[in-house]
Amino acid sequence: MANGVWHTGYGIEINLSLPDLGHPGRPDLLREITARVAERDPQLLECLAHHDGRECLSEAGGKSPWMFIRRGRVGGRRPLVASHLPITHKATPAESEQHKATKERIVDTASRYGLGAEAEVPTANRRSISDALVTGPGGKRIGWEIQYHHFSASSVHRRSVNAVQHDITPLWVAKDRTASLIDRAPWARVDDMPWKDIAGGKEMVIRGGYRHLQVWKCVPSSNRHCLLSGGAGHCGGVHSDWFVPALCEPEKKAVHLEDLVLESATGESVPVYVPNRGSGRAGRHMWVPSTDCKRWRELIGEKEPLPDAPVHEDDDEITFAEQEIDRTCRAGE
Repeated sequence: MANGVWHTGYGIEINLSLPDLGHPGRPDLLREITARVAERDPQLLECLAHHDGRECLSEAGGKSPWMFIRRGRVGGRRPLVASHLPITHKATPAESEQHKATKERIVDTASRYGLGAEAEVPTANRRSISDALVTGPGGKRIGWEIQYHHFSASSVHRRSVNAVQHDITPLWVAKDRTASLIDRAPWARVDDMPWKDIAGGKEMVIRGGYRHLQVWKCVPSSNRHCLLSGGAGHCGGVHSDWFVPALCEPEKKAVHLEDLVLESATGESVPVYVPNRGSGRAGRHMWVPSTDCKRWRELIGEKEPLPDAPVHEDDDEITFAEQEIDRTCRAGE
């Protein structure tokens, strides 16, 4: 893992082990170098060995001498490290077109409904940028984040917390069932489809991230299993849980992207964080009808809003060891 990198834009060497990165006169430098690769020049950060004309192991292996910044793990520390950019890290042209088409569709939909809508809106501290910011009639702001390629879980959490601190409700969009953002912030999953279909108005169903409340009596005639006995037997009590529309009884109407654009901004659909049973920490984020949310709180005796997601994760804290820069290429380690 490299603790240094060359900034091709400023022509400076960056020491990732120092709190000021070795440049106290550039307070925005950390934000700039940790920006999403899709939002910056992929050749912004260069391997120091490559820059110095020495062997870059990554380039020698047929890969990239260009780099991105992530959190490493060394014992109990979480230092910033520079890693070589994989070929697949930057969004492909097809993904970029999908991203653009989805963003434009969200903004166009919001405008059609008479909602405020802008694209590429930064937060006040400029630490994150909403792909689309939709404002409802009551001033509620939804910051749509479209992630069709790799993005770390810690980055999802950090950007979501930053949005909430600026009175923006984040809404992450994925197309991959295994995307790291799933359940880590308010989210929605859509189908992977060509950008021309997205731009052309083809139906975009929310496949995951939106649920309805189901309440049932735990008796032998119920089609639902007992939540207390692990599925064995029936306790005779009343259970409640959240299900995607297709698994509701009776089946609920599918939610489309346009529905969520409108209902998230008007408050008809709201994000909730539901802790897993037996754990006050791990849980799931989801969008739900506001009426279902209210009913669930009444059922479980919640007088106050449901618990928020943890505002701090174990891997959030950056550790600065204040070391000399190691200019050796560490690709593959």
